[in-house]
Amino acid sequence: MFVAYVVVTLVTIAVNVWAAVADFSRAGFVLANSAELGIPRSWLPPLATLKAAGAAGLLLGLLGVRFIGVAAAVGLTLFFAGAVAAHVRARVFHNMAFPGGFLLLAVASLALALAR
Repeated sequence: MFVAYVVVTLVTIAVNVWAAVADFSRAGFVLANSAELGIPRSWLPPLATLKAAGAAGLLLGLLGVRFIGVAAAVGLTLFFAGAVAAHVRARVFHNMAFPGGFLLLAVASLALALAR
């Protein structure tokens, strides 16, 4: 179980760092997606900061600060539940795999952190 926790959490950290970097750099696909969803460009840095903070918290959890890791997994779960809801609200389904996949990773990280 510990190996699954480490692997899933490392993948979750990696994808959230990637997403935060894409948001901070205002990558073209990020700008296009946020425009489709009606999210102002000014929200990108705070959203990227939340993703990066979640990744950092998960890393702290891996390093032994369990309650921070659990809190980060809860935060990322809520964040990506909101992202899925934003896609549904805007009826943008063609790229739902991204927020849905990120949500599943966050939930798996949370479940495995709690099972430890």
